[in-house]
Amino acid sequence: MTVLLFLIGLVLLIAGAETLVRGAAALAARFGVSPLAIGLTVVAFGTSAPELAASVLAARAGAGDIALGNVVGSNIFNVLFILGLAALIAPLVVQRQLVRVDVPVMMAVSLLVVPLAWDGKISRPEGALLLGGIILYTVLLLRAARRDLEAEARPTTQGTLLGQLALVVGGLAALVLGARWLVAGAVALARALGLSDLIIGLTVVAAGTSLPEVAASVVAAIKGQRDIAVGNVVGSNIFNILCVLGGAALVGDGVPVAAAARHLDIPVMIVVAIACLPIFFTGHRISRWEGALFLAYYLAYTLYLVLQAQHHDAAPLLGWAVLGFALPLTAITLAVLAFRACRRQRRGADPDR
Repeated sequence: MTVLLFLIGLVLLIAGAETLVRGAAALAARFGVSPLAIGLTVVAFGTSAPELAASVLAARAGAGDIALGNVVGSNIFNVLFILGLAALIAPLVVQRQLVRVDVPVMMAVSLLVVPLAWDGKISRPEGALLLGGIILYTVLLLRAARRDLEAEARPTTQGTLLGQLALVVGGLAALVLGARWLVAGAVALARALGLSDLIIGLTVVAAGTSLPEVAASVVAAIKGQRDIAVGNVVGSNIFNILCVLGGAALVGDGVPVAAAARHLDIPVMIVVAIACLPIFFTGHRISRWEGALFLAYYLAYTLYLVLQAQHHDAAPLLGWAVLGFALPLTAITLAVLAFRACRRQRRGADPDR
């Protein structure tokens, strides 16, 4: 019954997110928003609605570790797994706005988690601060998108305004119900398997609530809508920290931050966010080999969490292999590629090609 409850909640989350995104995208098109802005806001925020519902309900139920693990694990999953998988399907071309504005914002809000979590808890006032950040980011992004489209014709839409609003409301209702069952099933699974709430939040809940992002980015990559594929991931990560984590801290009595999360998982999330900038900078694209590298890192990170939870002897060896060898080697490789890209730009080469 626990597994069935978890699976039904997961299905409702995905169906609700799909309905919500469809209605919200139609509303955005009605009011004239660029494809990149749609990816960064409507698609990103809509597909992150499962994280919001799951984390807020987990915080209200006193399962703060699941709320935090869901946010941190989802951000790691979004970059390493979703971008990696989408890039394997088709190399992703990145717009300059993402490199200059949105990826630095993602890096900044990821780094902001460190001082907020330093004392072992993200308090309600700090949650309100994060929520204020998502409001400011969204307003500025939409204002810039509207300025870019002032001279363009407004896109045509299908369906009535009432029907589009009904999709949004119905999707939200399914999300709330699905999140309630998902959190209940996840807590029960954590206890049944002897795993901590933090591990379940970082893996099962994070991957489960990120499935809408997987579907949106993979389909966008297949259809050639690469702005939406990348914008979905970057926007979702910004939304997860500012809105999901902020909302969970505000609704609950703050969000506790375990020592394991401060020492490993939050630093991994920050490293993953920072790694996006040089990869995006080298030719404004994510190639297939970089996508394969992202996927390999996510598998290694997940395997390390499982082995560590079981106190397996191989856990320290795997941790050393990733943190002591693979990550430094990747950093050096990306630094060399970024240096070569700078030299090409100085010589007058077109960085978009």
